[in-house]
Amino acid sequence: MFTGLIEEVGDVVELRWPDADRRDAHLRIRAARVTDGVAEGDSIAVNGVCLTVTEFGDGIFGADVMPQTIDVTTIGKLKVGSRVNLERALAVGDRLGGHIVQGHVDGTGTLISRAPGERWDVLAITLPDEIAPYVAGKGSIAVNGVSLTVANVGADRFEVSLIPETLARTNLGGLAVGDAVNLETDVLARHVATLMEARN
Repeated sequence: MFTGLIEEVGDVVELRWPDADRRDAHLRIRAARVTDGVAEGDSIAVNGVCLTVTEFGDGIFGADVMPQTIDVTTIGKLKVGSRVNLERALAVGDRLGGHIVQGHVDGTGTLISRAPGERWDVLAITLPDEIAPYVAGKGSIAVNGVSLTVANVGADRFEVSLIPETLARTNLGGLAVGDAVNLETDVLARHVATLMEARN
């Protein structure tokens, strides 16, 4: 479990495909902070995707990426030099400063516009049909693992406003129109919707 508060932005140093069919991958990332005290089996969210540490050393950690993750997220589109948002799993007793983020990405969206403000940027992102029912104005959504408040929502898009801190400390500050992002809806909204469906 995570909070959506990014600890650091790391650099992809390797994305290796063990098989010719490119169904699974091995990812290695350079990061100073999240590798401090890391152990094999620990969970680290990479652009909002919960991955298990399989190797580490010299400020680099590695993780295996399964076919389901390749299919549903943007992880397979990373390349050497890509900048990724990183967050270690929440420790019991830590403050929950963002919202409950599982690292289980629901789908991807595409940045369709970026409007700079005086001290913020407003980003509009496409909203896939299958997750649209779980996104509400003033609700929470994780974009590349970053906990954000939905400013506006439409039938096929939503908007978020990024403060200077978010622009400076995450990879959202460098997004360009056309870039794909990982989206995770609020787990509470998903559970309520499932219960309502079962009741009906």
